[in-house]
Amino acid sequence: MNVLIVHAHPEPRSFNRALLDTAVRTLGEQGHQVVVSDLYAMGFNPVAGPDDFSERRFPDALQYDREQKQASQRGSFVPDIQQEIDKLLACDLLILQFPLWWFSVPAILKGWIDRVFVNGLVYGAGGKRFDQGGLRGRRAMLSFTTGCFPAMMDSDGLLGERDVILWHLQHGVFGYSGLQVLPPFVGWAIQYSDEAQRAAYLDAYAQRLRGIEGDSPMPTHPLADFGPDWRLKPEVAPRTAGHRRAHGEA
Repeated sequence: MNVLIVHAHPEPRSFNRALLDTAVRTLGEQGHQVVVSDLYAMGFNPVAGPDDFSERRFPDALQYDREQKQASQRGSFVPDIQQEIDKLLACDLLILQFPLWWFSVPAILKGWIDRVFVNGLVYGAGGKRFDQGGLRGRRAMLSFTTGCFPAMMDSDGLLGERDVILWHLQHGVFGYSGLQVLPPFVGWAIQYSDEAQRAAYLDAYAQRLRGIEGDSPMPTHPLADFGPDWRLKPEVAPRTAGHRRAHGEA
């Protein structure tokens, strides 16, 4: 299996780095091929803009998604984007490794998504979305650390339920692109954890990765479950629990 890990933490001695090193070592021991994009170490540019294309379809006013579509057809992305696209298309499993900041990913990782999950290849024309997305046949998971304790992300917790907080990533990025979404791995309250707890997290992550090929994707709805008004057909029941919660339903 080919695995791409996109790592986004500015401190090379961070616990996120320890999780990355654990993943590279464990997956390698299992015979998988691992490629890492360490965004801070690479100096990856997260800012989408007109210089992302070697030629332009609309030179007078930037229409970024439409320029991505043309670049997908003509191979006119600049090298730093094309290199990451090539890594993405070559992988069987994508792992995003990051600290949870403001209920989301660090800006450098959001910029990677903006510039690499491109219109025309990952989503777009011809109905490329969700189970028909350009990355179908591949799987993805989030691995991240938090500053909060697990109870704070329970359904009645202070911050809201974990999978609702992650909906924009797991459904809106992974799912929309056709990726099958594996349950996330979470290192909780790292700054409040002692060495024994941190070691336990690393052991748990290694154990998880040893069996990653047998992991079942989180449930979702294929496009066929939706009617012409883009609402679930009445006969489709029940909705997944995550879908109900993320839409504020009981």
